[in-house]
Amino acid sequence: MALRIKKLVAATLGSAALLALWASGPVQAEEAAWPARPIQMIVASSAGSGTDALARVMAQRLTVALKQPVVIENRPGGSGVIGTNAVVKAPADGYTILYTTASNQVVAPAVLKTIPYDPKKSLVPIAETAEGGVVLLVSNDLPVRNLPELIQLVKANPDKYSYASWSTGSSGQLMMEWLKKQTDMKTDHVAYRTSNQLLTDLASGVVKIGWTDPAAPVPFLRSGKVRAIAVAGNVRAPQLPDVKTMGEQGYKFDAVGWFGMFAPAGTNPAIVKRLADEVNKVQASPELATMMKNMNFGPPPLKTTAQFAETVSRDLQLWGKIAADAKIRLDE
Repeated sequence: MALRIKKLVAATLGSAALLALWASGPVQAEEAAWPARPIQMIVASSAGSGTDALARVMAQRLTVALKQPVVIENRPGGSGVIGTNAVVKAPADGYTILYTTASNQVVAPAVLKTIPYDPKKSLVPIAETAEGGVVLLVSNDLPVRNLPELIQLVKANPDKYSYASWSTGSSGQLMMEWLKKQTDMKTDHVAYRTSNQLLTDLASGVVKIGWTDPAAPVPFLRSGKVRAIAVAGNVRAPQLPDVKTMGEQGYKFDAVGWFGMFAPAGTNPAIVKRLADEVNKVQASPELATMMKNMNFGPPPLKTTAQFAETVSRDLQLWGKIAADAKIRLDE
């Protein structure tokens, strides 16, 4: 009797194992075949922005590496919330990924009252793709050449000058609000939808003060249409060697902007690793290092997925503290 029971149990377990293998087979086959169709890269910024330019470079190279088209879809607005939420809601199958910025991913959650997802749990970091301090610019008719002179001018003319950034809740806005707390400046924020619109108005004098990512203002700076007076972070920008950092001008602000790729939470770790490995191969190329320098970014970062996740976690805490200390809480 006992022998018959043992045989029955063994047969049952064997059947269960076969069923498990059969059930998992299609999933494993699908994962092994990834990518078997085009990949959508949602960019949480407008076409023509610095973020868009970086995303397109990466998409072109990943298309070659993965042997499937990586198709850009721009979804700007809402401090990155619109594009990010689209990826959060997408299937976690490796066919929808997000290209975004620190402003959208770690700064906006620190200052916006509500967002429709959890910035700590809703996305999986893939890889960091670029890094650089945001730039403080002024129109050419503003009589200042550095940060202390700007602070002196704004304090002498309360509420006369507005400052612009590329969106509500951007790192540019948060840095200026932090500066206002340090210096008692009085100046209101003007939120633009794109850096290009901001720079066009800055060049024509519609707005006198503005913050942008490092790449967007390069053509305007080369043509002499705007003037850079400070760079966030602790390293000067490659295309602006004579422009001092905020810290060098008495207002230490070490946090830098970064750009990176994310996938919906629950995406298979093997797919995330494959994407990260391919991104880092692109990052390691001399061609990309030259391009980054020309676009006013630092050397291409080479980080594992875990290292990038640590950066995201640290910056969520850092910007959250800055926002709390400065008592900055914004409606979208």
